[in-house]
Amino acid sequence: MKESVLSFDCEGEPLVGILAEPSEGAPSEVGVLIIVGGPQYRAGSHRQFTLLARHLASNGFAALRFDYRSMGDSGGEARDFLGVDADIAAAITAFLAARPALKRVALWGLCDAASAALLYLDSTRDPRVAGVALLNPWVRSAASLAQTHVKHYYWRRLRQGEFWRKLLGGGVGLKAMRTLSSNLRLARGAGKASDTRSFQDRMAAGLRDARAPALLILSGDDYTAKEFIDHCATAQAWAGLLGAGQLRRVDLAAADHTFSDLTQAARVEAETHNWLVTL
Repeated sequence: MKESVLSFDCEGEPLVGILAEPSEGAPSEVGVLIIVGGPQYRAGSHRQFTLLARHLASNGFAALRFDYRSMGDSGGEARDFLGVDADIAAAITAFLAARPALKRVALWGLCDAASAALLYLDSTRDPRVAGVALLNPWVRSAASLAQTHVKHYYWRRLRQGEFWRKLLGGGVGLKAMRTLSSNLRLARGAGKASDTRSFQDRMAAGLRDARAPALLILSGDDYTAKEFIDHCATAQAWAGLLGAGQLRRVDLAAADHTFSDLTQAARVEAETHNWLVTL
């Protein structure tokens, strides 16, 4: 494979990306646009995005990883995943122009970059998108975080004898008990009706209405992934989506949020490649 810098503009601001391309053989007509979650840049945690792009390019799939406005080496005012539709559109345009053999691109995102990919589909229904790869999507709100902590942390702690021994012996302070009480109050409100166009609902609409093939990879050792699963189980907008025919789900029980273990990272690379072949 080979790499080169790809510079392009988004609404008057300069963006910087790194294009990894197959150096020989027949390249795929589908490329991979790696969207970066914030706050980080195009290399990713422990160079995850760099290694992924090189792996895919070595196996026939061109990959572009880029910094959206305000991240890494790209200009522009600070923004988060809720405001990068124009950046993704500009990156797709630049990617296709740089690789004329490409017909469409798959969007790949971890955490709030996965959320950004679905929000982009909801906003644009861009026909150039061949599919979306979503890793531990971000759906966090104060209520959902509290609900996750209560379900996956506090109930486990309450079943441990050590917790009660500390409580009776004064080892669990009032601050910890107040935190539990606050989380219980917030969690009770997690399933109540909210704005039907919350960003979480828009993510669901992007997945459902665009009808794009999707790869969903979830880590077993990650509260963001657990929060996502819990949200999908209770939110009406997500009803049935995780079991839809166009979605392929992979659960990696031993993986953390960023797949920092080399074995888990290799699984992500392999699962991504195998899914791309189906596109």
